This record gives sequence, C-alpha cells and structure tokens, in this order.
Amino acid sequence: MLLICGDEAAYQAMLADPDFLPACKAWAAARGDGLVTSGGLEPPADATTVRVRDGEVLLTDGPFVESKEVVAGFSLIECASREEAVEAARSHPVARHGTVELRALQA
Repeated sequence: MLLICGDEAAYQAMLADPDFLPACKAWAAARGDGLVTSGGLEPPADATTVRVRDGEVLLTDGPFVESKEVVAGFSLIECASREEAVEAARSHPVARHGTVELRALQA
C-alpha cells in the first residue's frame, strides 16, 4: 500500500501543479496489472471520526488526531519484492512534493 502524504504546503503544491494529475495517471498506466486500485481522499476537514466506547457511537467532525500531515490518497499495488515496491513509490509523482509511505499488507 502506498499512502500519499504531505504537509499542507505539499498538498497545496500538488493541487496547484497542472502536470500533477496527468503524471499520476501516467504512473498508474505504467503500473499496468500491478495496480490493484488507487484513489484520492477528501481533505481532513471533511473527515468524520467514528469511535465506539461502552456501546455508544461517538462521531467527531474532522480528523481525530492533530497532525500537520495530510493523507491525500492511496495506491494498492502488487509487487514481487520490497525493491519493486520502493521503485514504484520512488517513481510516484507525489514523491516530488510530499511523501509516499510504503506499507506491506499483513498476511
């Protein structure tokens, strides 16, 4: 799983870069069958946090955790090795502006 992250400045830079979305589409097309799914996320201000405590559902507007980093999207990819996954993350257009956090799915 590639988590697309960055601080607010990086997030705004991605949105302002006219080449960013076409570069993301080209990156996805280059992954071919190795790209399982990918998508962007609405901003943290539009989030709803759900917790259940003692059987009571607690809803909170916005992100629950105070963070300067924005999780803007994700890509789920299939890779034969960690090195292949690192190469996919390195070549992702987000790496030029923000951070691509690479995590393996638990077996």
